[in-house]
Amino acid sequence: MPAQSFNPAIAALQAQIARMEGDSGPERGVLPFGVPDLDRRLPGGGLALGCLHEVAGGGDGAVDGAAASCFAAGIAARLPGPVLWCVTQADLFAPGLEQAGLGPDRVIYVEAGDEVSVLACMEEGLRHGGIGAVVADVARLSMTASRRLHLAAKGSGTTGIALRRWRRQQEAHDFGQPTAAMTRWRISVLPSTALPVPGVGRARWLIELIRARAGE
Repeated sequence: MPAQSFNPAIAALQAQIARMEGDSGPERGVLPFGVPDLDRRLPGGGLALGCLHEVAGGGDGAVDGAAASCFAAGIAARLPGPVLWCVTQADLFAPGLEQAGLGPDRVIYVEAGDEVSVLACMEEGLRHGGIGAVVADVARLSMTASRRLHLAAKGSGTTGIALRRWRRQQEAHDFGQPTAAMTRWRISVLPSTALPVPGVGRARWLIELIRARAGE
């Protein structure tokens, strides 16, 4: 069959769509998890850097929310530079984040008071550059807000993580709405690893990759 002819109008439209979705610009590389079952499902074999990602707990309880926070902290801990963590109220457990590899000397906490301010602080942090990652605790994330955050991350090369934590069960329904995030994760707790003697074994999580743009 003859090769498809180049159409400048279609090419311009595709470039415009890519700019609107935040997919234009240089590639920033990926951060592999080192877990084949995860990495082989992600484009490039790892978590895309300089993009927006979403992480949520598997339920509406504090236990799954803590697991999701540790998952986000583990990602941020492997990125060089300080980590900006934006919250509505100071309820993070620093020793728990340190167990995930993110020491208190690397974290800059911002207590914004409400979610509108949290999103504004996250966007400002992403646009600033020079930060390893920006994490923000948000219950709701609209397509417009996520697109702004994704564009800010792409522009500076800073990785953003929207940590979806809910204080009311009805807020969890917002997680099903579409956003501009590159990946969407759901983290739930599992029974700890069994030990041959009485005691609490190593923590285990159920990690679900709900969405990966251009991935499996």
